[in-house]
Amino acid sequence: MRAVPSACLPLLPGLVLASQVALLGVVVSHAPERSAALLACEGRPRAALVGESVCGAKLVRVGPEGVTLEEDGARREVSLAGSAVPVPAPVTPPAAPTADAPGVRTLARAEVERRLSQEIPRILAETTLLPVSEEGRVTGFALTRLPEGSLLSEAGLLPGDVLLEVNGTPIDSLATLAGLFTRLRGESEIQASILRGGSPVALTVRLK
Repeated sequence: MRAVPSACLPLLPGLVLASQVALLGVVVSHAPERSAALLACEGRPRAALVGESVCGAKLVRVGPEGVTLEEDGARREVSLAGSAVPVPAPVTPPAAPTADAPGVRTLARAEVERRLSQEIPRILAETTLLPVSEEGRVTGFALTRLPEGSLLSEAGLLPGDVLLEVNGTPIDSLATLAGLFTRLRGESEIQASILRGGSPVALTVRLK
C-alpha cells in the first residue's frame, strides 16, 4: 500500500461536487475493499473507503494510478499519472526548537501555523504511509518516507516510525488520521505514541 499525492480534480458531469475538490492521496490495499482515498472538499479533508460516499459521490475504486467516483450511474476515472502537488520554495528553518526533555519539543504556535500553510503540499507529496495490521485490524501507520526539514521531522518523527496513537486516539484508519488535523488545531500539547525499531517511544510537542 502507498499514499500517492494528486492535483486538483475537475468537476465531473452529473456529480454533485464542489468547484474545488482535490485528491490528496490514496492508500491501495491488496484487498480492494480496504483501499482508501483522501480528498479535500472545499478545503476540508475527507477520507473514504471503497464503497463509501465522499464529496457528493461514491468512491467505487482506488488504484495506484487514481480513483473512480460515481453518482447516478455516471462514472469518472481520475488519474494520478503526471499529476503533482506544487512544492513551495525552500524556507530557511528557524532556530532549533527547545528540547525540554528527551522526546519533548516546544514550538511557537504562530510559527507552526505559518509553516503548515507552506509545507502541507510538500508533506503530502513526500510522505508515504503503509497501514500496519494485527489479526486483520489496522493498528497504526508506518511512515516509510518523510520530507527532511519539515514540521514532521522537527516534531521528532523518523522514517520507519509506526504511528499508533495521537492524544489518546488510536490511528486505526485513514479517516482517523485525516480527521486529526482539525481536532488538534486548538490543543496546546500533542502527544504521539509510536513504535521505533519495535520499541515504544513517546513524543510530545508543546505549543506556546
